[in-house]
Amino acid sequence: MSRVGKKPIPVPEGTTIRLDDRLLTVKGKNGTLTQEIHSAVNLKIEKDLITVETVIDNRISRALQGLTRSLVNNMVVGVSKGFERVLEINGIGYRAEAKGKSILFNLGYSHPIDFPLPEGVTAKVEKNNIIKLAGIDKQVLGQTAASIRALRPPEPYKGKGIKYAEEHIQRKAGKTGTK
Repeated sequence: MSRVGKKPIPVPEGTTIRLDDRLLTVKGKNGTLTQEIHSAVNLKIEKDLITVETVIDNRISRALQGLTRSLVNNMVVGVSKGFERVLEINGIGYRAEAKGKSILFNLGYSHPIDFPLPEGVTAKVEKNNIIKLAGIDKQVLGQTAASIRALRPPEPYKGKGIKYAEEHIQRKAGKTGTK
């Protein structure tokens, strides 16, 4: 059995779980998420616990057990607490501005970049260089953060660009460091 897959998922109060024909629906105070469950695993839903069990014991089923457990746990945490990613913008003249359902970036290009936010993701911009993304779906939130970072990835010489708040940029010495 998978180590991750063996752990039961606690269901917080106010969260409802429904499984209809391999389609799992999780409702909470922040919203609703749905996910299709693979046929190699079964979900055992109790009052305040969810366990993921394999149908047959083989390598693929054990891998899917851990994957399914992680996906279901992310759904439960997302609808009850939510997820947040923080991005930092470094560089002179680099800044961001929240405009409704999009973010306007000035990143040293000859034109500003208007980045539309996907459904379910909200953004707050603090001090023109800190972007806080929030949402209930961890996959969509992570992909949005990665797409924003890809607009101007941090470069290793001066550290200019967009980076995750917890990310450390390995700096290079440059031409003067070779002597």
